[in-house]
Amino acid sequence: MAVMTPEVPTLLPTRLSRSRPLFDPAIVTAAIGESFVKLSPVTLIKNPVMFVVEVGAALTTVFVARDVATGGASAGFGVQIAVWLWFTVLFANFAEAMAEARGTAQADSLRKTKTDVVGKRLLSGGRTEQVIGSALRAGDVVICEAGDVIPGDGEVIEGVASIDESVITGESAPVIRESGGDRSAVTGGTRVLSDWIKVRITSNPGETFIDRMIALVEGAQRQKTPNEIALNILIAGLTLIFLLAVATLQPYAAYAVSAAGVGSIPSVAVLVSLLVCLIPTTIGGLLSAIGIAGMDRVMQHNVLAMSGRAVEASGDVHTLLLDKTGTITLGNRQAVEFIPLAGVEATELADAAQLSSLADETPEGRSIVVLAKERFKLRGREVSDKSAVFIPFSAHTRMSGVDLDHRQLRKGAADSIAAFVREKGGVVPSGFTEATERIARTGGTPLAVADGRRMLGLIHLKDVVKGGMKDRIAQLRLMGIRSVMITGDNPLTAAAIASEAGVDDFLAQATPKDKLEYIKKEQGQGRLVAMTGDGTNDAPALAQADVGVAMNTGTMAAKEAGNMVDLDSNPTKLIEIVAIGKQLLITRGALTTFSIANDVAKYFAIIPAMFMTTYPALGAMNIMGLHTPQSAILAAVIFNALIIIALVPLALRGVKYRPESAAAMLRRNLLIYGLGGIVAPFPGIWAIDQLLVLLHLA
Repeated sequence: MAVMTPEVPTLLPTRLSRSRPLFDPAIVTAAIGESFVKLSPVTLIKNPVMFVVEVGAALTTVFVARDVATGGASAGFGVQIAVWLWFTVLFANFAEAMAEARGTAQADSLRKTKTDVVGKRLLSGGRTEQVIGSALRAGDVVICEAGDVIPGDGEVIEGVASIDESVITGESAPVIRESGGDRSAVTGGTRVLSDWIKVRITSNPGETFIDRMIALVEGAQRQKTPNEIALNILIAGLTLIFLLAVATLQPYAAYAVSAAGVGSIPSVAVLVSLLVCLIPTTIGGLLSAIGIAGMDRVMQHNVLAMSGRAVEASGDVHTLLLDKTGTITLGNRQAVEFIPLAGVEATELADAAQLSSLADETPEGRSIVVLAKERFKLRGREVSDKSAVFIPFSAHTRMSGVDLDHRQLRKGAADSIAAFVREKGGVVPSGFTEATERIARTGGTPLAVADGRRMLGLIHLKDVVKGGMKDRIAQLRLMGIRSVMITGDNPLTAAAIASEAGVDDFLAQATPKDKLEYIKKEQGQGRLVAMTGDGTNDAPALAQADVGVAMNTGTMAAKEAGNMVDLDSNPTKLIEIVAIGKQLLITRGALTTFSIANDVAKYFAIIPAMFMTTYPALGAMNIMGLHTPQSAILAAVIFNALIIIALVPLALRGVKYRPESAAAMLRRNLLIYGLGGIVAPFPGIWAIDQLLVLLHLA
């Protein structure tokens, strides 16, 4: 086998989601430039509220230019109004551009990891040739040894090796990748640290996992979610209503002035100011940024979201399905005990178990060989020269083994081995069922061993629940989320693991079809379902779930099926994902409430300013004591623009989420953002009015 030194790409020193300062100078600079680019009507028309503001700003600018050219008395006032209207649009664009720029910075970091490496492609006859990664195609087989960089995404088809995946996850701890299980997927750009593996490439150039990650991060301008679409319709409707109302004010004012003989007709600048201050510009300017920032916050937890829809749906999840193996448990069951039946020596059982496992490359099979060696000093033997016929594991028979020296050694599921013994004319000992149930009740998996018609005993395989799982499940319960463990194990084993993990329910002996049907049943009852999984058998359910979180350590099929990929492969990460989803919904609701509520103060500022000379009684509405009609209108417009930029940090960070009832959450948000939205503009507009007069700007 040829040995070569591949070109090693620069690995990220920290994880994909490394936290960036909210106002990183590079990001702010990029966002400022993009704010001007987004002034294009073609871009802005997607946001009806800000498009109306831009049209109003352009219309005001035209009339102001006319006044300046003709020497109109109100030209200075009109210029200031026009400037602040354009600032309103720019500030809204800046909020969205900031969220997008953070995603672009993530993509740039990922792009630095893409270096065309050289791989060893396997040819016929066991020969290899060196090829660059971009020349590899799906189906090619490459060999990767210690020190090699894996040249493309693929599946391990032979061997086992420790892999440095810090280029993807930022974590320094190596992971094990091996053939024949749910930990066989490898990612291009990661590096083999020890041993060797044979990898079948599963992606063509431009279709690798990192390519998709870059596309996802850069594609932060995602499709709007149903909730966001509904909110857009609401604020567009409010905008249309206020537009029609303001459009009728000029003819009404002309009639009122002619009838009263005093007063003046509001100018275009004043009417546009009123319109912009009354429509929900605050939420209109921040809505897109809130959604994009939600995806960015998910990435900060090392999770790739395929769409904003998935992030938002996570905030409304009712039921969480957790795959047991590799999700709730560590994934690799280990042999911990040999339990011989009556009349059988433990050494005989261990010897038969080891022989039947010599060709078993699964972690369980290897652990049986190791346990026999450690407990009974039985070393793995070379049986290839003894006409041994190995029987591979089959999902149909649910057992494996070896035919050796006229012996038929089998190990497998207890009921399958029992059926095998009876088929050979043997009898299952009376203590067999009791021993099987005893292992299952402790959360273990019983694996039976037989020598032809003679039942020898059981192997106790232990599935270890991941640390802290019970506490994390309890947190989900506080959020109102019901947890369900899905497993192919028997009901007794499933019940023991479910109890240890603290889940609310479990589904045992579940096939891929059972998982799919369970999700459909929950969805049919109006519940949103989330699922985490890592195996190919989880793929159909991950695709059906409203939120499907695939583990990065899982198979490529699982990662393709889910709408999120957890790069840390931590199944309890869904708690953070749910919290972010709820935070996104709460932030959107809170800022919508604030946006609508803060219009109240603007009524008291602009309405008296427009009509007080015609109707002096309206002076009673000037409760803020604003100096002049011009200063009142200008102060309201300036506050309307500044409040958008002031709320950008909140839109990007999100409103703090606390696990509490919906009623308590509603009361808190109404108190803070509803009442706050009403109160805050009064001192704000008053202070701006004072400053304008002090600076002789109005």
